[in-house]
Amino acid sequence: MPELASHPRDPLHGITLEIIINQLVQRHGWSEMGRRIPVRCFQFNPSVKSALTFLRKTPWARQKVEAWFIAEFLEPGTSPPPTSPPPRANGAIPSQPGATSQVQGRKYHEG
Repeated sequence: MPELASHPRDPLHGITLEIIINQLVQRHGWSEMGRRIPVRCFQFNPSVKSALTFLRKTPWARQKVEAWFIAEFLEPGTSPPPTSPPPRANGAIPSQPGATSQVQGRKYHEG
């Protein structure tokens, strides 16, 4: 994993909003995200795409998500997240080949 470049004024320099969302979903799940930040895109039929759309248009919600991410992943003593998002566009993170998607409930195939 490449080292993240430290930026003196922006701790999120080089980390995309998609990476932030994927890391928080992987660690906490959508239900916990919806509990901590009660917005519809986390509570009802959540997806990375809907969260990205909402957070890009809603500065107060994006600030809460980014602050949560900084506190969890970028505070001293925590390891930085990977710099690339998971390979699935639907928000599901595969655990092993042939596993069931958490989002759609169907089998997905490596391909």
